[in-house]
Amino acid sequence: MSAVTIRDVRREDCPRLLELIQELAEFEKAPQAVTVTLEHFANAGFGEKPVWKAFAAVNTENGIETIIGFALYYIRYSTWKGSRMYLEDIIVNENYRGKGIGSLLFEKLIEEAREKELGGIAWQVLEWNEPAINFYKKYGATFDPEWWNASITV
Repeated sequence: MSAVTIRDVRREDCPRLLELIQELAEFEKAPQAVTVTLEHFANAGFGEKPVWKAFAAVNTENGIETIIGFALYYIRYSTWKGSRMYLEDIIVNENYRGKGIGSLLFEKLIEEAREKELGGIAWQVLEWNEPAINFYKKYGATFDPEWWNASITV
């Protein structure tokens, strides 16, 4: 494998990101749950009022760039903690897992949070996803069993 680099995601990366999002949804046993369109996804990240930012893990072989993973986040506000990064998804293609790419992405997120002087990073992880839980524990993550996720569709 050639060197993997981390860079900002570009609008033209959005189709590949959606492929990886679908791969994640299948891994999480919810392939039908991805309903966002490419147009909406791209506009939400690169339109007039972008709401998310992402970093791509890029593998370059024979001069060809392939996105093999990404981490997408947005800034949220906690009345208790102030501005914080919310990690929506961190995804590494199945063929590249276990090679330190997730760590490269996560460390880039930490660097970004520090540069933006955010109070921390929050995210969700499925209770059965032990590889992810163990990955986050290496960074000293804490898990809060008291809070339940809630949402509505409008």
